[in-house]
Amino acid sequence: MTEVPTTHRNPLRTAPNLLTVMRICLAPFLVSAILENRFGLAFALFVAAGLSDALDGLLARMLKQRTSLGQYLDPIADKLLLSTLFLVLMYKGLMPTTVTVLVFGRDVGILLVAAVLYAVAGRREFGPSIFGKANTVAQVTAVAVVLLHELTTAKWVVILRLVALDATVGLTIASGLHYAWIASHRSSSQPNTPGAN
Repeated sequence: MTEVPTTHRNPLRTAPNLLTVMRICLAPFLVSAILENRFGLAFALFVAAGLSDALDGLLARMLKQRTSLGQYLDPIADKLLLSTLFLVLMYKGLMPTTVTVLVFGRDVGILLVAAVLYAVAGRREFGPSIFGKANTVAQVTAVAVVLLHELTTAKWVVILRLVALDATVGLTIASGLHYAWIASHRSSSQPNTPGAN
């Protein structure tokens, strides 16, 4: 039996993309655990989601199974999971409203800017900056420590929670401003087309 070429395989059947889909499927279970105050289970599921995120990137490189679908699906899965958790934790009174509003405001702003760049300049690529990556790490840490804080009030957990929330606020603002600068630079570098305002 001849092996099907990688280019003709269903991209959803690759190991990295299956892990990403699994991470998306974890979202409702995580939400349910938090709403039911089962924070031990919620923390374990969140750690599992984080490990799957690290593993899918590793497998994509090792197995040479990077796909266009995966490049879009992976950040969507991350944003879906984090955004949902920020909202649910805010609803439970565990995540400050200011932090959640900033996180959502930044993400909505980036989506709008990306849409405008695509409409005006035909640009599809709008990759993450170093500030954006650092912000994602801060958000993941903040969610993890907020959940952990419900399991233990050890001093280091209390301190790490405050640091992670402050870092999330600072990096959310910094990365939002950086993306705005990138968008401004890219739009100004586009040549004027006939009829364009």
